[in-house]
Amino acid sequence: MTHTTASRKIFEPAVLGALTLPHRLVMAPLTRNRATPEGVPTPLMATYYAQRATAGLIIAEASTPTPVGQTYPDITAIHSPAHVEGWRRVTEAVRAEGGRMILQLQHGGRVGHPDTSGLTPVAPSPVPLPETIHTPAGRVPSVVPREMTAEDIRTTVADFARAARNAIEAGFEGVEVHSANGHLLHQFLAENTNRRTDAYGGPVDRRIRFVVEVADAVAEAIGPERVGLRVSPGNTVNGIEEGDTGAIYPALVGALAGRGLAYLHVGYADPDSPVFQRIRKDWPGTLIANPVLPQDRIPDDGGLAHGERLLAAGADLIALGRPFLANPDLIHRMRTGAPVNQVRDAYLMYVGGETGYTDYPVLDADA
Repeated sequence: MTHTTASRKIFEPAVLGALTLPHRLVMAPLTRNRATPEGVPTPLMATYYAQRATAGLIIAEASTPTPVGQTYPDITAIHSPAHVEGWRRVTEAVRAEGGRMILQLQHGGRVGHPDTSGLTPVAPSPVPLPETIHTPAGRVPSVVPREMTAEDIRTTVADFARAARNAIEAGFEGVEVHSANGHLLHQFLAENTNRRTDAYGGPVDRRIRFVVEVADAVAEAIGPERVGLRVSPGNTVNGIEEGDTGAIYPALVGALAGRGLAYLHVGYADPDSPVFQRIRKDWPGTLIANPVLPQDRIPDDGGLAHGERLLAAGADLIALGRPFLANPDLIHRMRTGAPVNQVRDAYLMYVGGETGYTDYPVLDADA
């Protein structure tokens, strides 16, 4: 899809790679810790995603492409036949309800712990997470990650490509490479987590290299039209301090602009941000924008006004998280102006089980 300056309405159809979407509202990836301890998606997850199949596109929660990339307990993975089979049950359930899914691929880097994965985390540099981390035993101090060798980097790039092929085998329409929120790819981009002096550290053109190599390998594995990339410029979650945000993203977008990727997904998008405006100007294809919504409540319109502002600023699709979590029938509610459910308890997002997950009410049996 080629960007134009024309304003778009949120319920108009859209094209994304080979997909035709019925409208422009996308379900953002939401980590919910409902997999088995081995990372296999569960039948409950199939129910959850099928309930939300009226989203124009579902970006399924972050799945690790390699055991050492695991972040927290009960996180999904996509590096074994059992993972593929578990995810296939999910994609089949969503497809049966008329939905479309892609899978986010996420390597945690230093956001991990031996108590969770059994392995010492790896990262661009041996800089630990500056906070405690959740493990099966509760919150514990983070550990110093092992600095990745050149061989580790090559292996990890190949892991992402293999995970992408697994995702297609599992029935996904494509994948989203996670280069945001302080995880491994973002750690390579940021000055405070990447202190390397080799070809992957130092100046911006070197710090973006790993991200570009991962994107290229995944695109080669499954076709660029099936691949998206998520970024979160300026985001400081998980102790990230980019240092030169205004230089990183023009360089990264410039390096990837000619690759024919399906989309770029900007998290925490601010339509008034010069960085967002520069990304829109430089990115030739589909742009997904994830707005910043109030932390304490979902807006009464479900985020519709926030989405419309981003569409007016040049976004092509709008990704929403908590509104879809609390409202399986979010699209119906938005179209009709009906009230939206609020998230009942943020704690319930991450503790497993049906409560606060598959038990949110819909307006009526046909919604």
